[in-house]
Amino acid sequence: MFDSLSDRLGDVFAKLRGRGALSEADVREAMREVRIALLEADVALPVVRRFIDSVTEQAVGQNVLRSVTPGQQVVKIVNDALTEMLGGETPAELDLAAAPPVVILMVGLQGSGKTTTTAKLAKLLKEKHGKKALMASLDVNRPAAQQQLAVLGEQVGVATLPIIAGQQPTEIATRAMQSAKLQAIDVLLLDTAGRLHVDQALMDEMKAVAAIASPKETLLVVDSLTGQDAVNVAQSFAGQVDLTGVVLTRMDGDARGGAALSMRAVTGKPIKFAGTGEKLDAIEPFNPGRVAGRILGMGDIVSIVEKAAATIDAEEAEKLAERMGKGQFDMNDLRMQLRQMQKMGGIGALAGMMPGMKKAKAAMQQSGMNDRVLLRMDAIIGSMTPKERARPELLNAKRKIRVANGSGTQVQDVNKLLKMHQEMGRAMKQIKKMGGLGALGKLFAGGGDPAAGMGAGAGGPAGGMPGMSGLPGMGGMGSGGLPANLGQLLKKK
Repeated sequence: MFDSLSDRLGDVFAKLRGRGALSEADVREAMREVRIALLEADVALPVVRRFIDSVTEQAVGQNVLRSVTPGQQVVKIVNDALTEMLGGETPAELDLAAAPPVVILMVGLQGSGKTTTTAKLAKLLKEKHGKKALMASLDVNRPAAQQQLAVLGEQVGVATLPIIAGQQPTEIATRAMQSAKLQAIDVLLLDTAGRLHVDQALMDEMKAVAAIASPKETLLVVDSLTGQDAVNVAQSFAGQVDLTGVVLTRMDGDARGGAALSMRAVTGKPIKFAGTGEKLDAIEPFNPGRVAGRILGMGDIVSIVEKAAATIDAEEAEKLAERMGKGQFDMNDLRMQLRQMQKMGGIGALAGMMPGMKKAKAAMQQSGMNDRVLLRMDAIIGSMTPKERARPELLNAKRKIRVANGSGTQVQDVNKLLKMHQEMGRAMKQIKKMGGLGALGKLFAGGGDPAAGMGAGAGGPAGGMPGMSGLPGMGGMGSGGLPANLGQLLKKK
């Protein structure tokens, strides 16, 4: 997400930070490069102009140029301006403050991911907000569209309106409203039909449905990979439908980010959610401040902590914390950590959200290190006997050959995993010596302030990844977790 833009801006600001003093000419030259980077990222030209004018005006002020760290000041100004362009400090949330059933109308073009996004939102409302949801497909044009939503409903555990052949969208909407009231539904999600392009028939249909359902939220679903086309579609819809927000799909595949950066400024509508993958839990609230931080390489530690809190098994983590307190850490513990990393999005996703990790992420990709590494390690541990997992020191040459054959790997891979386990075990003991286990144990058990477990940083005992000591489900990711030379240990053959 935003990889190419982030790399370009990172190079620009690295030059600024490397200078002790900045002249106005230096700042203006940097802003020219930022302007080119934004245009190459497919950001709308009027948006780029306003952004560069605003940042330049602030950055060439005397308070910045005469400050002790002018380069850092310029980066802060750019960060604040990016946050504002994306929607401001406060994320736009769903407005569910109405008498149930609260209606959410999903609109957009065909192929934008509208039906899948409807199911993702329903799952989110059910699991994170405790809402009883009902989904109804009003798409009578696309073959099997209603059946698709029914299948997705079964997968996410959310009820869907029974299909009656021959009914028109307005009739389905009326039936959905009646059914929602009878079943005491909290939120009703209406998945409307799409078209290959915006036409008046589509708009008239949506207006007729809106008149019946009186939606509290009307969310436009657009494919971020279409760049400026997505922005143009949003403008067309905003002109005729009372939109309350935008959902950007396929953000995980959008290296440029032009649609996200242009959408709020051009349409005036907030981006409320971002689809970040194909899985039905791959959707997250759009937080402008955090996204700006990711673009500028400042990381998004808060999101990592939230992912950890959402995926970690508190009971298992508490047991691990107790074992760590006794200096115990076997292959079963390592396996639990690796699986929690997978649940949190894998190596690449986590590295992309960590401050200063852009270059490290690139190095991991170059060395062939990816999430298949986690699966291989899990397979190796699975090929060990229960006794070997509890006591890895039992693995002699003969046993290693058996484990390698059983997991479809080589003995060298088994040795690398054992070495990694040894380094993690040493790091755990170092955390204990440094008195950090108390805070770590609280965080693993789900108590305390998440930020309290993020202390040691790059100077931690294992010299690990910055700002990551004590994150649950990751064994600390450096300080008490994956060792700093993980790339070397797990380099793909």
